[in-house]
Amino acid sequence: MLAALTITFMFNFLDRQVLALLVTPIKRDLHLSDTQVGLLMGFAFVAFYAIAGIPLSRLIDRGSRKWILGLGLGFWSLMTIACGLAQNFVQLVLARVGLGVGESCNTPATYSLVADLYPRERLSRAISVINLGNVGGQGLALLLGGTLILGLAHAPTGEWPLVGGLKPWQLTFLILGLPGVVWALVMLVTLPEPQRHREIGREYEAPALRDVARFAARWRWLYLALVLGITIKAMLSFGASIWGPSLFERQFGWATGKPGLYLGLVSLAVMPFGLLAGGWLADLLQARGRDDANAIVLLWSTVLLTPFAILFPLMPSAPLALAMQGASLFFGAMGTGPGNAAIQVITPGRMRGTVTAFYVAAMNVIGNGLGPLSVAILTDRVFASEAMLGKSMAISAAALGPLGVLLCWVALKIYPHAVAAARARET
Repeated sequence: MLAALTITFMFNFLDRQVLALLVTPIKRDLHLSDTQVGLLMGFAFVAFYAIAGIPLSRLIDRGSRKWILGLGLGFWSLMTIACGLAQNFVQLVLARVGLGVGESCNTPATYSLVADLYPRERLSRAISVINLGNVGGQGLALLLGGTLILGLAHAPTGEWPLVGGLKPWQLTFLILGLPGVVWALVMLVTLPEPQRHREIGREYEAPALRDVARFAARWRWLYLALVLGITIKAMLSFGASIWGPSLFERQFGWATGKPGLYLGLVSLAVMPFGLLAGGWLADLLQARGRDDANAIVLLWSTVLLTPFAILFPLMPSAPLALAMQGASLFFGAMGTGPGNAAIQVITPGRMRGTVTAFYVAAMNVIGNGLGPLSVAILTDRVFASEAMLGKSMAISAAALGPLGVLLCWVALKIYPHAVAAARARET
């Protein structure tokens, strides 16, 4: 089951990230600015991801997580195909909105399932394995997308039934969206629904929103520090992948598609080791009696990540930039499993779907919404030059890194008390 959920995570991030590789041809064909592209990669997706995630999380806490996840996967795969059929900015925005709605069920449903499958002392490693799908999705989006763009660059557009002529970037969306539809059917037929954990003295029941709010308010400073710290860490590492392909095209003169091949290989080469190292280290520390293990790994991954995230877009050569990006992705991935596990560990099982949905919504609105858009605004409005993309990315990372470290440090100070409270509820 863990393998099936990991593959689903892969489709989630593949469909989400492939747009980053196609910025140049989409800008050219649809006559878009960097700010419009930032909206497509950010708020068009995350605003409705956040809005849809809350009601879907209520269904996840009450109903069949398997069916919600399978239907969501099928829907967002169809929306990926719809991106390839878009003929203008508005149509592409609507397709990205649909993609966000479909993908909003993935993380809450997946983490809720995994938390019921594994005990606390193995949860960080299990979630790190799940996030290999994240790595695979991002890496394959770049690698396969780059290969497809280069392979389709000289292919005749021709006329397709119902949709007319399609350009290489449109065909890329269609080709990458179809396998997700097939996998959704496989999930619905084969995936089991595990029994939910019960707390001592309490039969399982989905809580009212006021109960969730009351619990979150009790640990508000911890949740705030964790969510914002994880969000900034994600912006520093994976956020660079949004504008990364465009950086190599503008700064080093690479052809469209070529950055995807190299960045995809770097992602697939380093991020799995970062994920597994972070999960293994957190579980090792916990086995030695450190209740704050997840928070420790999250903090140090953010500390180590920050300088590489700043240096990556400032490098004078492509090989140096790839090396800096590789280090950034490794340390960013190292904190992913422990950070996500920390949220699951301190949250009662019957509230995990709802809390995770709020957490993921906040992370996406701030990280995937403001992150790409802030870089685009700096490039368009402050520097007024596409050639200054690297400096815009570096300024964003330099402003965010120290704040992320501070927030993770605050979370570390409070986290052991929340773990003790969670253990008391279950013993």
